[in-house]
Formats: sequence, C-alpha cells, structure tokens
Amino acid sequence: MDAVRVALLREVLAGTEWPRAARRFAASLRSSVVPHGGGLLLVGTEEYEPWHLAAHLVDEAAWSGLPELAPTLVRHRVRPGDPPHLAVGLGRLESAGRGATLLMVAPERPGARVLERVHHARRAGATVLSLDDGDPEVHGLAHEALTVDGAAEVDLDTVQHLVSAAAGENSLPSPRGRSRFRDRLSRLADHLTAPPPPRW
Repeated sequence: MDAVRVALLREVLAGTEWPRAARRFAASLRSSVVPHGGGLLLVGTEEYEPWHLAAHLVDEAAWSGLPELAPTLVRHRVRPGDPPHLAVGLGRLESAGRGATLLMVAPERPGARVLERVHHARRAGATVLSLDDGDPEVHGLAHEALTVDGAAEVDLDTVQHLVSAAAGENSLPSPRGRSRFRDRLSRLADHLTAPPPPRW
C-alpha cells in the first residue's frame, strides 16, 4: 500500500483509536529492533502466514534507511526449492535470544509448537510483540500487543498496513538518534543546494 493510500486510510479512521494505536505499536517495534542485534523475526500461525506484512516492512526498511526493520519471515512449512527468504522454518525461533525481536501475527490462537518456541525465546531475552485477536496466552507472552478482535472497526490486514507504514516514518524514535542525524543532514543539504540570496 503506497503512502497516498495509507494517508487516505488514516483519514477515514481519524475518529477511531487505530491510527494512534498503530503508531504506538510501531514505535515499540522500531525501538526494539537494533542495528547488529538478533534481527526481527516475523511469524504467523499454521493457517495465517504474514508474508504481506513482511514485504511491507522490507520496503519501509529500505525507504527509511533502517535495515533492521527488514524481517526474517519464519514459516511453518518450508518446501525444498523455496527461495532463501522463504526457507526459514520454526527452528529459527529456537536460536532467538537477547537482542532479537519476535513479532507474532495471530488472527487466531497459534499452535502449541509456536507458543512453546516463543516462550523459550522470551525467556532467552528476545523482545516479543504481537498483533493478535486478544488470546490471553499470546498476551501473556508479549511485551507489547495490539489486539484486533471481531468487534473492531478494522481487520488485521488494515492494521498491518498502518503499523508497517508508521514503522518507517521519520517522526518515530529511531535507534541511536539516527533520525536526528538524518534531519540535520537533510537541512544542511537543503541549505547547500538552495539558490543564492538576491543581491541587496
């Protein structure tokens, strides 16, 4: 979803909690992924694979200059011949620990295999975030959660668009003050490329 469509979506949802909630969640996501950390792992359920969110986060990582936002998509079923970016199985969660961020997207309760691995990763020091339907066990594992239940004005796909767009915005806090540096650099470039002042 491009920036114009996201802006229209925010305008439509302006009277609801969702734009603000998505920005708050995106800020948590952005502050939890650090350069040279354990990376961002993205996992869904057996029935729901968040490949669309993975693609948007890859785009936002490139546009924002924050490569740490690009996730590794962790899949329940990996087939021989899958390309490398689609060939990471659940075993990857077992090596997640301090410095890693794990984002769970769960429109329904994940299976025991995922929950056990996420629990292990949290105990090993990983930061766990979830976009979910309000399942108590998922909430118990997450350091930060954003719930999209059946009574919400939006669906999970819409919220994923809001979160991924917000994660790449320069207005959000950036690890190690990088946004402040980019802002100063941008202002300097504007100053240097501006036309000379008129003679007086």
